[in-house]
Amino acid sequence: MKIAMLGLGRMGSNMARRLLQKGHEVVAYNRTPARTNELVREGVVPAYSLEQVAGHLDPPRAVWIMLPAGRIVDETIDDLVPLLDPGDTVIDGGNSFFKDGIRRSQVLGEKGIRFLDAGVSGGIWGLDIGYCLMVGGDKQAYRDLNPVLLSLAPENGSLYCGPSGAGHFVKMVHNGIEYGMMQAYGEGFELLHESPYAEHLNYADLSRLWNQGSVIRSWLLELAESAFQKDGELSDIRAFVEDSGEGRWCVQQAVECSVSAPVLTISLMERFRSRKTDPFAGKVVAALRREFGGHNVLKPDKEL
Repeated sequence: MKIAMLGLGRMGSNMARRLLQKGHEVVAYNRTPARTNELVREGVVPAYSLEQVAGHLDPPRAVWIMLPAGRIVDETIDDLVPLLDPGDTVIDGGNSFFKDGIRRSQVLGEKGIRFLDAGVSGGIWGLDIGYCLMVGGDKQAYRDLNPVLLSLAPENGSLYCGPSGAGHFVKMVHNGIEYGMMQAYGEGFELLHESPYAEHLNYADLSRLWNQGSVIRSWLLELAESAFQKDGELSDIRAFVEDSGEGRWCVQQAVECSVSAPVLTISLMERFRSRKTDPFAGKVVAALRREFGGHNVLKPDKEL
């Protein structure tokens, strides 16, 4: 099948490579031409403008967008619309907000252009292992794109989740769960690290052990083992954790739906805390303890 891939970052470029390996013809476009040129040697059809993207594809066209969530996706779709025909399909595979997917589907539908919102999980390992695909939108478009989806995903790794927005909604919840799981592992290893047994524990060995039949075994533990093998104390990493936005949307949705989601919420809050070396909230708590109980406080120039 012939398909265009717009946005050749770490995910987009590897998805293009996987499709090439599976025998598909890929038209590749990136705003920075150097990324496109890198893939030319691997067999993609290069495009250096959206006009070239449309020109290289035969109707009904399929254009997969792998761009950061937000305005850039809308701008790209707006620029694409005049170049596409009714029956063509646009797939947003980035981490977009599910309500944006609903809106984009409506806008494109008025032009007769089909839209799929595809949540994609797999990271840098997807090229070899495959990508987990959570897809919402036009069901016939999903069926028509099935050869591409089956090639990108491992066995049983693609699912039609429902109408527009469903794919990105499921991916949003997926990422919220991911936040909670990583926070639990992080807290567990910190408890071990501060325990009287820390000097006897090898965290890489422990990660490997827990993956042998334990109820907490997971791919994340495999990644933890890999990280600890490189540096058992993680001494070259700051405890500064970004968030992609989906954790925030997940918590907002929990509020809208009146769903209790304390683990997901706290894991997001902990990411915010990680970016503060001396959080003001901690100063307030220390000050209050001094005021009501006469407890000692540390001055800014004092070591713990």
